[in-house]
Amino acid sequence: MEKTIAPFRRKVRTNVKETLKKKRPLWLSKLIFMFTILGPGLITASADNDAPGIATYSVAGSTYGYKLIWIILVITIGEVVIQEMAARMGAVTGKGTADLIRERFGVKISTFAMICLLIGNIATTIAQFAGVAAAGELFGISRYITVPIAAVVMTFIILKAEYKYVERVLLVLCLASLSYVAAVFAIKPDWLEIGKAIITPSFQLNGPFLVTMLAVIGTTITPWGIYYLQASIADKGVDMKEYKYTRIDVGFGAAWGNIISAFILIVTAATLYVAGIAVTDAKEAAQALQPLAGNASTILFSIGLLGASLLAVSVLPLSTTYAFCEAYGFERGLNRKVKEAPVFYGLLIVIMVIGSLVVLIPGAPLFTMMILSQTVNAILLPIVLVLVLKIANNKQVMGKYTNSKLTNIFAILITVMIVLVTIALFFEPLLNKIV
Repeated sequence: MEKTIAPFRRKVRTNVKETLKKKRPLWLSKLIFMFTILGPGLITASADNDAPGIATYSVAGSTYGYKLIWIILVITIGEVVIQEMAARMGAVTGKGTADLIRERFGVKISTFAMICLLIGNIATTIAQFAGVAAAGELFGISRYITVPIAAVVMTFIILKAEYKYVERVLLVLCLASLSYVAAVFAIKPDWLEIGKAIITPSFQLNGPFLVTMLAVIGTTITPWGIYYLQASIADKGVDMKEYKYTRIDVGFGAAWGNIISAFILIVTAATLYVAGIAVTDAKEAAQALQPLAGNASTILFSIGLLGASLLAVSVLPLSTTYAFCEAYGFERGLNRKVKEAPVFYGLLIVIMVIGSLVVLIPGAPLFTMMILSQTVNAILLPIVLVLVLKIANNKQVMGKYTNSKLTNIFAILITVMIVLVTIALFFEPLLNKIV
């Protein structure tokens, strides 16, 4: 592949023999080896804790306490299974998801899948700009200042700047989300109560609960994450001989990302829910960090929110344009001139413009937009999952590396669960009358 989205992905080169040969203490060698194999899987899972992710878990914890923490455990298993499936498809075929869907199902179904991806990704891009606006408003800076500046600056960085240096800064800012880990130990929640909530799933047949539940699912397992991870594995040239290390990367990444997610929910439940504060904006969400940071909680929260938003804004629109151009064979790549790849550059600009303009609608509720964007992701997710499942079980494509029965069972159960919750959401008034 020519110069594609690879510069935007952290490429980790694994050399097991060299790592183990160097004279170091055994524990240090193992630690270094672990970091050498972590790559796209960890990045994809960590991206779950972007601005809409933080907003979703904050709303879930502050509104329903620990009632939704069980779903994080379920979707952690689901994420491991689904992301492993995408990674394996990339390693076996050397192709991205969009490419395989077009080859196996034709243009019509490929177009339908791409429309779903575009809807979900544009909604998520809007949510990222909502995160930028929310971070600015914590300091009294109008969204009409922060959002246009962010849109222009990030577009310039994507097209012209040395992104790898900017990415490092944004990744450091995102580390502010680790404050929730420290906050958990500062507030000392009731772990027995948390344990009971995990093993005794709670469910409410009402619109707000179902929307929040879908948002928690949709911010963790995303259509764009599937496309992104598979393309990353294909771009790295991973083959099945070294795939076992990629599997570790995917499993560890999903577990780590969702530990942070669970801690966000736990902190907001233990601080805001017990105080009767249901999060509706960034100012209220920031209060969850007061036991750890005191008056600096607003600064800490806004830094994490801004860093997560800008990092996603710099990657998500670009990955969307690559997937679209891959599906239809258009020229793509930042090394191409505008005349050579008009669709690539045009779609990138359109996504950035739509994402920023929607947030500038007067009175647009920022946190609501972030939650609903993730609900949309969850509703569209089964469409992508069904197509990916069919490809992953196709012996002509995957050879001897088709899904195991256990993988199929977990993936199908997750798909069915999302479909059932979606049906319950749309038919909730009628179901309540029946019940």
